[in-house]
Amino acid sequence: MENVTAQHRSARPDPQPPPPGGPLWDIAGELRALLMLPAALTLQVAHPAVGAGVDEHSVFRTDPWGRGERSLRSVLLWIYGGEAGVAEGRRLRTLHRTIRGVDTHGRPYHALTPAHYAWVHATGFPTYRHGMRYLGRRPYTEAEERQLYAEWLQVGRLLGIHDRDMPQTPEEFWPYWHRMVTEVIEPTPVARELVAYNPGIPPPPYGPRPVRVLCRLVWPLLVPPLARFRSFVTIGLLPPEARGALGLRWTPRQERRLRRFGRLVAHTVPHLPERLRYLPRARDARRAHAAHPRSDSPRSGPSGHASGSSGA
Repeated sequence: MENVTAQHRSARPDPQPPPPGGPLWDIAGELRALLMLPAALTLQVAHPAVGAGVDEHSVFRTDPWGRGERSLRSVLLWIYGGEAGVAEGRRLRTLHRTIRGVDTHGRPYHALTPAHYAWVHATGFPTYRHGMRYLGRRPYTEAEERQLYAEWLQVGRLLGIHDRDMPQTPEEFWPYWHRMVTEVIEPTPVARELVAYNPGIPPPPYGPRPVRVLCRLVWPLLVPPLARFRSFVTIGLLPPEARGALGLRWTPRQERRLRRFGRLVAHTVPHLPERLRYLPRARDARRAHAAHPRSDSPRSGPSGHASGSSGA
């Protein structure tokens, strides 16, 4: 019987990445997604179990640029990586098997507990939906929201999230979201760190040596306004009910500033050429699909696999 069950499992088809041409292909690898990512990460670590796991097992304090790059690389693989995205989902589950401990309330946690693992993924949908109300030229229509959510569920299957552990429609999602916001998330230590003004961020360790040297020289002048902007955008692009649950102050003046900034982004970024608008992996996948539109998803070769870890 065990052999039959194992054969049945091995015969199951791999989950598939979201299709080209959908809302995720349009936004996930674009510059605007970089502005929304910190808000999604803050929502994730506002869950006590997730926050404790990141606090105890992540290198986000000692290697913030590398940690962010690895997270972004994973997201881009899920959306644009084709077969490499499927492999990345398996790799992440394997990586998270050893992440366990006790949260600040004294409760044991494990990274792959379905409720915890599903919450980390679920935060992407309300973040995209809310963020695009500021950064898009118009909000998503009801049909676009429904497609966005269906594609986000599809990505969740790549990560090994069972349908039974995620609401299956937007109508089911919002009661779940309301319960999580009102009963579960809280201003965890890591969430407070992510929204705080932090001028201690080191300069990015990228580029040729002369560029890195120059960056280190001017960094003391650059980092204060960059740190203020990061904190402002992170808090501003959190859904208002989440800001309230985390006890974050947001004034009418800040709201006006965010709307002005959003209008600037919304009327600039979509008009950029693709080589400037999209990150390299997304740009290459979109170009390949445009050249071969009958292919449902890109098939990455050896260069399509992630080389870093998004879990620590």
